Amino acid sequence: MSLKLYGCDISSRLLLGTARYPSPAMLKEAIQAAKVEIVTVSLRRESLGLQNEQRAGQSFWSLIQQSGARVLPNTAGCHSVREAVKTAHMAREIMGTNWIKLEVIADDMALNPDVFGLVEAARILNEDGFKVFPYTTTDLGVGERLMQAGCHLLMPWAAPIGSGQGLSDRNALKAYRRHFETVPLIIDAGIGRPSQATEAMELGYDALLLNSAVAKSGNPVLMAQAFRQSVRAGRDAYLAGPIEPYEGAMPSSPMIGRAYLS
Repeated sequence: MSLKLYGCDISSRLLLGTARYPSPAMLKEAIQAAKVEIVTVSLRRESLGLQNEQRAGQSFWSLIQQSGARVLPNTAGCHSVREAVKTAHMAREIMGTNWIKLEVIADDMALNPDVFGLVEAARILNEDGFKVFPYTTTDLGVGERLMQAGCHLLMPWAAPIGSGQGLSDRNALKAYRRHFETVPLIIDAGIGRPSQATEAMELGYDALLLNSAVAKSGNPVLMAQAFRQSVRAGRDAYLAGPIEPYEGAMPSSPMIGRAYLS
C-alpha cells in the first residue's frame, strides 16, 4: 500500500537528501539505486550570488529534475522564524512547489530543533499555503502543537543530525508512534546503518529520510540500495507482525505426536 503525504500517493518509503555527495554523478546514481520518489534540496544549494555559483546551482537543479524525483525544499541552517519563512518563500518561487521541509535550528553544535520557533514558523507557513514537513523531536506536546498549527505529518528525529547513532530513545519513538496513531510519521535524522532503518520501520514508522548515512559512506550507490532494501524489509516485518520477546525458551516444534521412548 502506498503512503499518502498531503494527498499524494508515494510508493517509496525512503526519502533521500542531496548534500555532501562525492560528485553529482554519484548523487544521481544513488537516487537511482534507492528508487526514491522524494529528494530534499536545501535552497543554499541553489546559489544566487556569483556567476560561477549560478552555473553550479543550475547544473545541480538540472540533475535533480532529470532524476524524476519530487523535490522537497529544505530550510536547513535557518536559526529564526523570520529566516525560515523567508527561505521557504524563496524555495517555492525557485522550485515551484509548496512542499517545504521545515527546520528551525536552536544551536550549531547539536543542531537541535528550536521547537518554539518551529511551531511558530509552521503556523505562518501553513497559513501561507505551504505543505509543511516539520523536523522535530519526540516531544509529544510539540507534536500536538505542530498538528494544531496545521501540519498533516510529523518528522521526529531518531538522534541528532548526522550522528548515525540510530534509535537513541527507542521507548520515546514507540510512544510517539502510539500517540500519533493515524498521523504519517517520517523518521528524520540520526539513522546511520540499514539495520537501524529496519528497526525504525518495524516500530510502525511510515518512512525514513536519510542523507549523511548514504552520502558519506564508502560507496553511496551501494549504500542507497542497501537502505532501500532495509526500509522495505522493516515495513514488511511491521505489517506481518513480529513475535513478542519471551523470557526463556519456547519450543518451535509441537509436543503432541513426538516419539516417546519407554
